[in-house]
Amino acid sequence: MPYLTRPVLPAGTLSRSPQPTIPTGDGLLLRPWRAEDAPAVHAAFQDPVMLQWHIRAADSEEEVRGWISEWQRGWEAERDVQWAVADAADDRLLGRVALRQVQLGDGVAEVAYWTTAAARGRGVAARATGALSRWALDGIGFQRLELTHAVANEASCRVAAKAGFALEGTKRRALLHPDGWHDMHLHGRVRGD
Repeated sequence: MPYLTRPVLPAGTLSRSPQPTIPTGDGLLLRPWRAEDAPAVHAAFQDPVMLQWHIRAADSEEEVRGWISEWQRGWEAERDVQWAVADAADDRLLGRVALRQVQLGDGVAEVAYWTTAAARGRGVAARATGALSRWALDGIGFQRLELTHAVANEASCRVAAKAGFALEGTKRRALLHPDGWHDMHLHGRVRGD
């Protein structure tokens, strides 16, 4: 049975070229992950605030090196694409931004991010998310980006708003965290916003 519409983005849209480095224009650089980022990622995941809002912990640098290997393969597979957020001046790791659950045919992906403790309160997550969103929507041609976070995570709600994501609703009991089920805010940003 034929489809009545064409894919928004054909297979190969991402993987036919190397994963780009994306400058934010304001002191940050979104770059592909490198194995030597493992100690900084491991250190970031020792922060209690990180553990409060994430469902994954990092027990060792070796474990994190495995994550980075997965993140590096995500571009080629066009499914979960991850960037390190670094200081453009000294390449110090400040966080991560990602397109997860990429559905090229529908032109849809989910944006995710985290920042190191030292980067919080400096607009790093919002600036990185904004730059990634502009690249994905305006540069690549995605139609819609979604962003979810625990309703209780007010800082993430501020990041979403600053990055141009409209609050669209609440997904009840949508994600299990270590402290129980959390309602999740759903934000969206579409091409042309």
